[in-house]
Parts: sequence; structure tokens; C-alpha cells
Amino acid sequence: MLEIDGSLYSGSGTIVRQSVAYAALTGRPVRIRNARAGRRRPGLRAQHLRAAEAIRDLVGGSLRGAQAGSRTLEFWPGDRQPAGRYAWDIGTAGSATMLALAILPVLALRGLGSEAEIRGGLFQDFAPSVFHLTHVLLPMLAQMGMAAEVDLVRPGYVPAGGGIIRVAVPPMAGPLHPLAPRRGETPARVWGISLASHLGERGVPARMAAAARSVLAAAGISAAIQERSDSTAAQAGAAFALFADFIGGTRLGADRAGAPHRPAESIGAQVAHRLLGEISSGATIDRHASDQIIPYAALAEGTSKFTVPFITGHAQTAGWLAALFLGAGIHAEQHTLTVRGHGTSTLRTGSRQEHDPPVRMPGWDHQQPECENKQDRPAPAAGTARDRGL
Repeated sequence: MLEIDGSLYSGSGTIVRQSVAYAALTGRPVRIRNARAGRRRPGLRAQHLRAAEAIRDLVGGSLRGAQAGSRTLEFWPGDRQPAGRYAWDIGTAGSATMLALAILPVLALRGLGSEAEIRGGLFQDFAPSVFHLTHVLLPMLAQMGMAAEVDLVRPGYVPAGGGIIRVAVPPMAGPLHPLAPRRGETPARVWGISLASHLGERGVPARMAAAARSVLAAAGISAAIQERSDSTAAQAGAAFALFADFIGGTRLGADRAGAPHRPAESIGAQVAHRLLGEISSGATIDRHASDQIIPYAALAEGTSKFTVPFITGHAQTAGWLAALFLGAGIHAEQHTLTVRGHGTSTLRTGSRQEHDPPVRMPGWDHQQPECENKQDRPAPAAGTARDRGL
């Protein structure tokens, strides 16, 4: 059993989600201790539990320590291949998008074709929005050979949650290809989505869009922004996203959710400034996608190379785990991130091939011990989410 110290690097739920997903892919049991030690309220929250339980359901594995507040989680992967329809409800406004990110590689690389409905929060601070997942990450995965669709059924905001997304992932037609997007100096197109629920009478979509257009116009950029008013969400809320498309395959994104006492104009203006920052950095992948793409680059056959605005703590975490579970070669130098993929030919062997050295990033010198505790695994949990209907 591989033991992971959840206090290292970002000390976040990313360590929990990615470790359990890697364990499912490699067949290697894992124990995560000090879960979310770097967060204000350490221990597992509903969204982390649902991600672990969802992966358990998909592969027929077993969990120990899967309780709210737990700081230690153990996972034994099973041999089931995901197929059919699944449904999970986080039960809070916890990020449904994060759960989707956790299960995507398992569905793609172990699955026989699956669909899932996920309920929870879709737009909140400190979590990727469904807009970013749909319009930034999924197009990159399509370039790598992984087809997946995510549809927004109903928006969900803090604190009520209640958002719904549907995820569809067909079987992989071949190996994952490496990704090395390019870009010109200026974007060929800038566009966006301005969404508000139960706030149409206050003109929130138009106000967010107008503020963003004003900031972009001062930089000599025009933007086509779609304004959407929704009446299906469980509560009032808003979300705003902008994207910049470049010739060469690069798409950068920036977004922000609404919140009480956060004016619509400030949301639009802040997202526009963030996107301008991504553009001016020369990046070929934005700061949020930089950590999300690393697991797929590590599983690709070949070397992926990206220019990033800066190396985030989440990117460091993703690189550390990719090297630990797969032996992927990770190298960062200033704004360039290179990932030498491990490929998928040895997945489910439970072994890790060594590279010399597996991680070559300043400060990435933590060593993970093998767990010496050989306790018997618990019995598989009764019942799964299989075929619960969409």
C-alpha cells in the first residue's frame, strides 16, 4: 500500500481526489493521511467523500475512513470496468465539477462507455467552474484523443447547491497523445458567457458583460459575450467566464462566481483583467488548467510541453502525484512545464517504473514511504451507483 502525506504541497483535496483516481488506474492500494491538512478546516468534506465513493463505485473497490472530518482515507481498487449509468449527489454546494474531474480519467481509461449525473455546486470560489471544464479542459483532452461531454442541466450556487451536470465518456479509441499547444501574440477571438439565475430583473448578465467589454476595449480587444438568464436554479446566483482563442490550438480562460455584496460590474471587470493577465503572460495553458492537464499528460505516450503564467501549488501537487504513481518525468523551468508521459500500457499492474529522476522541480524533494501496515482490506461496500438512472 502506498502512503500519501496529505499535508505536502497544496495540502488540499486535490491530493485525495487524484490519489484515489491514480490508485484505481494502477491497481495500487493507497492510504492518505493528514487529508487536507493545509486547509482552514482539515479533514474530508462531502465533496471529497463523494469523489472517493464515486471512484469506489466505478471500479468495485473498498474504502476505509470515508467519514466527514476524517483525516485518513484508505482505498483498495477493484477490477470492475465502469459501464452504464451512474448518479451521485454531493448533498451540499460542494463542487460537482471537482467530482467530474476525479472520475473522468477512470471512465476514459478503464471504462466501457459510461454516463453520470452529478448534483452539487457548479459555481463557487476556489473550485473550477463547469464553464472552464467544458470550454477549456475538454477541448484539450479532445486534442489528446479523449472524447468526453459535460452538459450543464441546472446551475448550482453556494449555499444551496442543487446544480446538475451530466457527463458522458465513451471508451478510448487509442492511447492518449501528448499536447504541445502553440499561440500567436494576440488572440484570434475573445468570447464569454454571462449567466445569472433569478436576477434577470436586475440586469445582472448585461451588467457583468458590459463591465468586461469596457476593460477589454481599453486593451484593444472586442468580445462576443452571450448573456443568459436562468430560472431553474435553487437560488439566485451568477457566474461569468471569458475565453481567448489563438491560432495554434491555445485557449485560455478566466471566470468568477457571484457572491453576496459582490457587484456585477466588479465580477465582469475582474474576470476581464484576469484574462488579460493570462494573455500577456504568453501562456499556452491558463493557471487553472495547468494542474488539471498534468494527469493526462502523464498518461500520454510522449512528451507534453506548456507555457504557464506561473507554477501554482496545485500544479506542483499534480506533478508530484504523477511522478509518484506513474514515474512520469516532470520538469519546470520558469514558465515552461514539461511532462514526459508514462503511457497506459502498464496500468493496473500495481507497479511503478522508476525514472532518473522522476521529479526535477525545485522544492519537489519529498519522498513517500511504502506503508508497512498489511491489514486485511475491508469487505466491498454493499451497493453502488450503477444503473440508478439519469
